[in-house]
Amino acid sequence: MLDHLQFLDLSNNNFSGHIPTHMDNLTAMANLSFPEVYDYENLPATVKGIDLKYNSNSLKYLISIDLSNNNLTGTIPDTIVALSRLMNLNLSNNHLIGKIPTEIGNMKSLESLDLRMNNLSGSIPQSMSTLNSLAVLNLSYNNLSGPIPRGYQLQTLDNSSIYMGNPYLCGPPVKTSCHRSSAPSSSNNEGYSGDREKLWFYLFVEFGFVTGVLGLFLFLLFKRSQRHAYFRIVDKLFDMIYVLGTLTFKRLREQT
Repeated sequence: MLDHLQFLDLSNNNFSGHIPTHMDNLTAMANLSFPEVYDYENLPATVKGIDLKYNSNSLKYLISIDLSNNNLTGTIPDTIVALSRLMNLNLSNNHLIGKIPTEIGNMKSLESLDLRMNNLSGSIPQSMSTLNSLAVLNLSYNNLSGPIPRGYQLQTLDNSSIYMGNPYLCGPPVKTSCHRSSAPSSSNNEGYSGDREKLWFYLFVEFGFVTGVLGLFLFLLFKRSQRHAYFRIVDKLFDMIYVLGTLTFKRLREQT
C-alpha cells in the first residue's frame, strides 16, 4: 500500500517496462492531506530543473514523481491525471510512446512538467492551457504535431526550445505557421506534372530524330544509287546557299 507516498524519485536507473496503470492508487498525491514525515535533512530532489535539498518540514509540501533517465516504455497512463496535487512530474529521457493524456489539465497543482526525449506523438492537449500553476515545461524531442495550444499560462512560456525537435508542431512560439495554404503544394504538384510531360515530349522528339537519322543512314548504306543522288542534292544545296550568301554580302557592302 502506498497511500501515504507523495515523493517518488527513481530517476537515473535502468528500470524498464511500462509505468503502472493504477497511478490513481497514490491517494496522497490526489487528496489534500499531510501524512507523517520522518526526520530528513538535505534530501536531494530535482524540481523545475533545479537541484534542491529538502528537510522534514519542507518535504511534506512537495508532491513529486521523477522517473527520468530510465528505459521505460509504453504509454503515459491516463490515470495519472487523477493526481491533482502533483507538483512535479518528470518522465524525460525514456522510450515512452502514445499521446499525452487528454485530461492532463485536471492536474491543477502541476508546476513542472518534463516529457522531453521520448517518442510521444499526436497533438498537445488543449487542456494543458488550463494549468495555471505551470512554470516549467519541456516537450522537446518527441514526435508531437499540430498547433500549440494557446492559453494565459502557456503564453508566458514563450521559449521555443520547449518544443524543439518536434518538426510538425506549429504556431507561436515556434516559427512554423499553422495557416499555410495547401495551394503551394498543389502548385508544386502541377509544376512537377508539367515538367514530367515536357521531359517525355523531349524524349520522344529526340527518339524520333535519332530514329530518322539512323533510318536515312541505313537506307543510303544499302541503296548505292540513292546514296549518290542524295549527296548530289546536298552538294547543289550547299552551292546554292554559298552563292546566295556571297551575293547578299556583296550587296550589303555596296549599300554601305
